[in-house]
Amino acid sequence: MSEATPIKFTIRSFEPRDAVACRRLYEEGLIGGRIAENDTAADIDDIPVAYMNSGGSHFFVAETDKREIVGMIGVQQHMPEEGEIRRLRVRTDCRRRGIGSGLLERAIRFCKEQQHLKVTLDTFIDREPALRLFEKFGFKHTRTRDVSGKSLLYFYLDLYAGEREAPKRVKEKS
Repeated sequence: MSEATPIKFTIRSFEPRDAVACRRLYEEGLIGGRIAENDTAADIDDIPVAYMNSGGSHFFVAETDKREIVGMIGVQQHMPEEGEIRRLRVRTDCRRRGIGSGLLERAIRFCKEQQHLKVTLDTFIDREPALRLFEKFGFKHTRTRDVSGKSLLYFYLDLYAGEREAPKRVKEKS
């Protein structure tokens, strides 16, 4: 399968006007069209409180030059020196164009800026493109558990243990 035509996009911090688009991206990415048993979605209902009001957490969106939100990613700090990647989504018609890589790269850079030593994330096994993306960035699979008959995979990345970084290629707004 060949790569799709690249889309020009920038990655920037979430703003309140992005809430509806982020909710839409979240719902579009639900497996089987429903919220998983291990998820409440409370963070998506209030992104400013869940991600923007504490120093170790943040939420980013990918925006086209037409001001369309085509991707999102969050980082939450639950433990000292550890960031958790959450809510990585790319709009269905915009996948395989570098947006997911750009978002993940930005989230990892944020974790480094916050001096997190480790980045964690989880995903369901039927998210094969996401699994390839995490592997590309050097994430290591640590464990798998069953959630409602589906395998949930847990990953981590040690930021200061010599893990390789993907090349920088994303234009950003400050």
